[in-house]
Amino acid sequence: MFKNTENAYTKCGCFFMRKFIRIGDAVLAAVCAVILAFVAIGNALLPDTLIRYENDGDQLTAFYSCTATSTQSVDYQKGASSEETLRFLHTVPVKQVKVTSKQTGTVYVSGEVFGIKLYTDGVIVVGTQSVDLGGGETANPAADAGIQVGDILVAIDDRPVYSAGEVTDILNENNGLSYSVRLKRDGRYKTFELTPAYSPREGSYKAGLWVRDSTAGIGTVTFYNAENGTFASLGHPINDVDTNELMPLLEGEAVSAEVTNVQRAGTGSTGSLWCDFKSDTKGTLTENTDCGLYGAYQSLPATAEPVPVASRQEVKKGGAQILSTVEGTEPQLYDIEITKISYNKEGEQKDIVFKVTDPALLAKTGGIVQGMSGSPILQNGKLVGAITHVIVNHPEKGYAIFAQTMYEKSRTLG
Repeated sequence: MFKNTENAYTKCGCFFMRKFIRIGDAVLAAVCAVILAFVAIGNALLPDTLIRYENDGDQLTAFYSCTATSTQSVDYQKGASSEETLRFLHTVPVKQVKVTSKQTGTVYVSGEVFGIKLYTDGVIVVGTQSVDLGGGETANPAADAGIQVGDILVAIDDRPVYSAGEVTDILNENNGLSYSVRLKRDGRYKTFELTPAYSPREGSYKAGLWVRDSTAGIGTVTFYNAENGTFASLGHPINDVDTNELMPLLEGEAVSAEVTNVQRAGTGSTGSLWCDFKSDTKGTLTENTDCGLYGAYQSLPATAEPVPVASRQEVKKGGAQILSTVEGTEPQLYDIEITKISYNKEGEQKDIVFKVTDPALLAKTGGIVQGMSGSPILQNGKLVGAITHVIVNHPEKGYAIFAQTMYEKSRTLG
């Protein structure tokens, strides 16, 4: 008998066709899953608002770009805002993004170390203490009144206070009467009644209150903004060492400094620059903010060079350099590698993660040390960021803030 080969071939063809369709469906499903994953990632990790400088282009990262909904030309001088579509591979829409277009800014990049003298607006409560009443009894008048560590004490009996000495003088006048104490807490003003307690051992009335009114330290200048005569530094706020609260700035002074020694960083230990303060004033301090310490400068240093500011979407992984002073008074360039960028965490001082790769800097400091905060980061001829923190267990690694954040803040001052 003869077999029906035509029927066999037909069955075989149908089998392979069904298998091909199943493979195609699986591939299509995988591609769709990848696209949906990139859409979800872009929606979660990329910002809802952007500042675009002239000639930036529309590319945000290797996979994402912003596409204008209108072909109308943009007036960068007026800082116009528009709604644009964030797309994956220029095609798949992810979300709507508000884009503000501005002219590219140019600042004078410095990198020199400077001394900080800061006085607070009011005084910071750094602690409360129990008063010995005798006979084994104690009381904590400040805590009993509702005063907390981190509060900013601004007035006692309607008398404004700006220094720890003023607080001490007022409280030492006490004869057992209560005080009306005005505080600032979480941005709101509150009034409490404070009644000091008599301590037989001290022979006087005590409020059990510890306050601080000033601080000093060192940092690095990030840039000078010649448009309005301001300078930016640190990239992070100055917080009280005891309360970790932002110190409210009344007035301050930036003075020249010289690095005289370096305490090298090690695993689990933070190093630091040791400096001598000089007598000449670089400028006055005017703003202590979440994105750095700002002031008005007296003159541009001769070493400062004009550099354009990069938008945050221009910052890329890969090689870059920091400009920092770790010896004497002369800033030097050192190689680093940017390893991670968080585009959607603007203002958190940890927008950029980097690693020091320069052998000379590693040999000198062991990595990032205290006093290097504010050191400018340069990439592709632009200012892209400023050092803010060291990763303590890995001192060769650190965090940085976007330069754009600091620059836009400086534009509001002066």
